[in-house]
Amino acid sequence: MPEGHTLHRLARLHQKRFGRAPVVVSSPQGRFADGAAAVNGQVFKRASAWGKHLFHHYDGGRVVHIHLGLYGTFTEAVTPLGLPVGQVRMRLVGAEYGTDLRGPTVCELLAEPEIADVVARLGPDPLRKDADPGLAWSRINKSRRTIGALLMDQSVIAGVGNVYRSELLFRHHIDPYRPGTHVGQDEFAAMWTDLVELMKVGVRRGKIVVVRPEHDHGAPSYGPGRPRTYVYRRAGEACRVCGATVRTAELEARNLFWCPDCQV
Repeated sequence: MPEGHTLHRLARLHQKRFGRAPVVVSSPQGRFADGAAAVNGQVFKRASAWGKHLFHHYDGGRVVHIHLGLYGTFTEAVTPLGLPVGQVRMRLVGAEYGTDLRGPTVCELLAEPEIADVVARLGPDPLRKDADPGLAWSRINKSRRTIGALLMDQSVIAGVGNVYRSELLFRHHIDPYRPGTHVGQDEFAAMWTDLVELMKVGVRRGKIVVVRPEHDHGAPSYGPGRPRTYVYRRAGEACRVCGATVRTAELEARNLFWCPDCQV
């Protein structure tokens, strides 16, 4: 599932390519036909993101709300676009570019005030200037759930996925099974500051970069074209820092990765 930096990159891209001009919106698949018809030909005012949620704002107060989920993707092309390929939920076409949305978990039409209902279910987004880390801290500090689970809870912090979760805990030497009530305020503050910087790098570079320069050597990354990680998808391999064997387990239905020696 794309993490928060991906949605912020998409918001910037769509703002640049479609913002402040009329656009053609359709639903070749048909599942978003009514919503597409409601904004077709309207001015695309702006795009915004909160965590893993993307919003397309139109004149007249209508908003298209998108959550990519596990399988959602946008594919971009210059105009004129060819015939749709596959199950295209929404096609958005501007003067020079178009984009096709396939497989999202959510693609729905909202009124502008309804965005507040979506955001009310989410924690602060580290990539937003209005983020209040105190809200996340208060939820963590009061919970006996593990910090590994809390970091993935979008109502605690919006936008963190499995990669940022695993890597952030490693970088701060925190056992993912430690209860939230046992995470110190200074520890959380350091993690938040680090997370903000890491996610900003993700927005700029379009990929998650978490390994410090002095450790960026040795075993290759977990996949072609991916930067190295400390623990994510490295189960059974040697820790880049201490040499211990990286472990994995399932935590609340998601795979967790950690070093048993570095994270105590």
